[in-house]
Amino acid sequence: MSNELKLICVDLPAPPLFDKAAPDGTRTGYEPSAAELVAGVLGKTIRWVVTSWSDMVPALQEGRGDGIWCGQGITPTRAELVDFTRPYAIFDESVLVLADSGIGSESDLAGKRVGAIAGSTNLALAETFPDVTTVPFDGATDDVLGDMVQALRNGEVDAVVDDDVALVPLGEQADLSVAFTVATRNRWGVSVAKGNDALRTDLDAALNKVVADGSLEVEWKRWMSDLPFPLTADE
Repeated sequence: MSNELKLICVDLPAPPLFDKAAPDGTRTGYEPSAAELVAGVLGKTIRWVVTSWSDMVPALQEGRGDGIWCGQGITPTRAELVDFTRPYAIFDESVLVLADSGIGSESDLAGKRVGAIAGSTNLALAETFPDVTTVPFDGATDDVLGDMVQALRNGEVDAVVDDDVALVPLGEQADLSVAFTVATRNRWGVSVAKGNDALRTDLDAALNKVVADGSLEVEWKRWMSDLPFPLTADE
């Protein structure tokens, strides 16, 4: 059995979740730190397999990696394509706007253009807002979040939906503001190829251990001290 765990993700700046890899390939942020904890329990080293958002599931299905650890919400649609572990994170979703937009609630979005990553839980939430035009971003570039924020600044969209952990830091910039947050409690998990029950079971056991012993909470508070740790051993 290989002592290497090949994990698929994108290489882009999305702090505090992750940042662009250093020249030596090392990655920083909550997600890489959590993955290192789990790999340590399993006695494995991590090799990151870099791809685009839209290529992550094909890369997994083609065997280019063992799993996807890259901000994936656990949804019924995705669960038709991959098998998920228990969650390693739970987040709400926020709406980012220009600071002078006057948008502060869902009703203020009527008649507006709202951007989100194509196929994401964020786009699904945007589609529930009444009388909005949703604008999917395909995630094929190196920095889809940056693309959406630039589109917001350029006036191509009036608002952007993403997970609160990604948007709260952006909302602190002078020209941007978090209009409101929806308590969707999206559960994020590691995905493995359909039927790879052995790896999924090992990952679940390791995640349960790092939640129970408090080490995952330490990393959560290290990277996201403004968000309460949401996980329990039986989650």
